[in-house]
Amino acid sequence: MAELRITIGGRDFDVACQEGEEQYLKAAAAMLDNEAQALSVQLGRIPEARMLLMAGLMLADKAAGAEDNVRVLSARVEELERQLAVARSNPVKIEVPVVPPAVTETLAEIAARAEALADRVEEAVSA
Repeated sequence: MAELRITIGGRDFDVACQEGEEQYLKAAAAMLDNEAQALSVQLGRIPEARMLLMAGLMLADKAAGAEDNVRVLSARVEELERQLAVARSNPVKIEVPVVPPAVTETLAEIAARAEALADRVEEAVSA
């Protein structure tokens, strides 16, 4: 077991945790300390047990709010996944218009005539 000294609300505590869990414990202690510091600013010095209780309740409230958000977002993800599955099972057909061969031939004929006219104009201008 690893032993750590953490500070919460300006008070030091010696705690133990499993090997490799030190970073998680430090992060949790920092969160609790942030709440305890906010309480100290608002209420001044309060008894240790009350400070820890109130800080824990504030964190629990935040965790409950986060859990509610997770539930809402999970439901939204499920809905979007369902819509995606429906969309994949019913693909939309997109038709790309194709230029009919007759139009292509007509445009080629018009271009040839325009080039012939341009040649005639050049010959007339040169002469």
